[in-house]
Amino acid sequence: MMAAIADQPDRFLDRELSWLRFNERVLELAEDEELPLLERARFLAIFTSNLDEFFMVRVAGLKRRIATGLAVRAVSGLMPRDALELIWNRAGELSQRHARTFREQVVPALREHDIELVRWADLDKDEQKFCKRLFKERIFPVLTPLAVDPAHPFPYISGLSLNLAVLIRNPKTGKDHFARVKVPSNFDRFVALGNARFVPLEDVIGAHLGRLFPGMDVLEVHTFRVTRNEDLEVEEDDAENLLAALEKELLRRKFGPPVRLEVEESISASVLELLVSELDISEHEVFRLPGPLDLRGLHSIADLPREDLKYPSFVPTTHRRLAEVESAAPVDVFKALRRHDVLVHHPYDSFATSVQRFIEQAAADPHVLAIKQTLYRTSGDSPIIDALIDAAEAGKQVLVLVEIKARFDEQANIRWARKLEQAGCHVVYGLVGLKTHCKLAMVVRDEPEGIRRYTHIGTGNYNPKTSRMYEDLGLLTTDETIGEDVAHLFNNLSGWSRKATYDELLVAPDSVRSGLIDRIHAEIAHHKAGRPAGIRVKANSVVDEPIIDALYLASTEGVKVELLIRGICALRPGVPGLSDNITVRSILGRFLEHSRIFAFAGGGDPEAWIGSADMMHRNLDRRVEVLVRLPRHSQEEVRELLDLAFAPTTQAWELGPSGEWTRNAGSEHLQETLIERQRRRRQAP
Repeated sequence: MMAAIADQPDRFLDRELSWLRFNERVLELAEDEELPLLERARFLAIFTSNLDEFFMVRVAGLKRRIATGLAVRAVSGLMPRDALELIWNRAGELSQRHARTFREQVVPALREHDIELVRWADLDKDEQKFCKRLFKERIFPVLTPLAVDPAHPFPYISGLSLNLAVLIRNPKTGKDHFARVKVPSNFDRFVALGNARFVPLEDVIGAHLGRLFPGMDVLEVHTFRVTRNEDLEVEEDDAENLLAALEKELLRRKFGPPVRLEVEESISASVLELLVSELDISEHEVFRLPGPLDLRGLHSIADLPREDLKYPSFVPTTHRRLAEVESAAPVDVFKALRRHDVLVHHPYDSFATSVQRFIEQAAADPHVLAIKQTLYRTSGDSPIIDALIDAAEAGKQVLVLVEIKARFDEQANIRWARKLEQAGCHVVYGLVGLKTHCKLAMVVRDEPEGIRRYTHIGTGNYNPKTSRMYEDLGLLTTDETIGEDVAHLFNNLSGWSRKATYDELLVAPDSVRSGLIDRIHAEIAHHKAGRPAGIRVKANSVVDEPIIDALYLASTEGVKVELLIRGICALRPGVPGLSDNITVRSILGRFLEHSRIFAFAGGGDPEAWIGSADMMHRNLDRRVEVLVRLPRHSQEEVRELLDLAFAPTTQAWELGPSGEWTRNAGSEHLQETLIERQRRRRQAP
């Protein structure tokens, strides 16, 4: 049967095109008139950031493979050059749609609510005077016009910077010249004029270019923006010099080759020709768009204090097993965990009063002997970092595994690694050739009964800020077997120990893929024997071909498979004879769905696993990832979550066999339902 499945060459959707469809779903939220208006503006900003990263990493990777002669056919059947053609066309369509949504839907709707995003021509005289003063006093001193002539080569254009292409003429000689003016990124993207009116910063600069080029005639001003390859390539053979190698590569990132040029549609042919020539970019990579460009700045508009135009306020609450009962003092986390394991669900359950408190109390507790933790991404003012430093300074053994190759967080992680080392923490960078992506924390405590391990295994980063926006799960437990497994794993990561098998964990790159496939095959056996069988998965992405083929096999054998995938899905559901029994959904909303759950009916003895791994090659082959089997009492909470997510009445996007997503007419919103449940729990006596 597996051979028959493998013989179907078109059984995989293209991952890059699937990602673009994910960002299209983000755009649909911006277009949704039922959503609060400022949240729609935020989704426009998120779309921009998402597309930027897609070009910086995925498109750059395709171009690099073509340039190096490593262009091989993808499992979807597309060659990299064919994929690029489809990407350019689809991304161009989405970018145009994004710009129209901003100009024709969101801007007019904002105006109806007394928030105005205007251009320079819309300003009255008083506003122009205000901008003239602002330019003279604050903006002009930081601007640096760069001319292009035989003595001044075309300047380097940094990635994602906003720039003005200026064509000027010397009135004495009649000769035209080109200059570039970089729009400073340390000013507000939209200049506040008062009375909730805003004008793009580049409009203010463009209106006062005469001060930058005195005695010259300004003929043309056009906004443009370049996206560059910003993925890192670091040689990791010498682990001792990894930090230095990464810092060196970060400097190179600024000079990556361009992969996209965005220009305002009003740009003249001559200026565009100059940019294309100097940047050595193809016509396919030029995106002509209505202005303004770079709508990441809409985050600041979405942050305006207009609660009537936002999602209703939401405050996470302390998990019921960690909540204060009579005293106002924080609960003793260790005492609570000795009574019962706790499965926290962020952001509904507070990160600050669960995971963060767990680390902070461990740092202050004189009975705690050691703390071991992985850090992949954390916030700039992280109380987790502070607690680990306090623990080390108090004489506790503190091991911190910092993944300094976390994409786009490298600089911050290097800073924190050095700060932790200076405080006396043992800082390691994991295994050579692998990123450490697992989310683990272990506290070793000396108690009257002996040494006890307290463990946290999660699906999300130890980041107090993103924990309020990312949906994640985390298990806090004193289970001895899990604690021993995690202790062995930390020894693998920090020393020369090598243990590839665990009792309650699946660990990539050794056993996550094989462990999941074994369980898929077990469901097939249960179904054939007439026992309860079924597979439910919640993840960010599913791309891995062996796992997809195993799911296809389960479907052909009659096992029901339900997938909840936020982002990329290379599996084709609903294909007759291949995936009749597979359905794929996607849920997007105010929180970013980030948890990973793998649930199996188990023939009546169900299993549920949570962890950091998505079903992607990088997660299963090139990262240290961990899935933990949930204790039976925690599985019920996960089953309730999945029941709600897969309910026919829950609003979601449904994936069809051709790769198109269709939004259903569900009346229930998963996240709003969970918020309401949390509110009811908080109000209960």
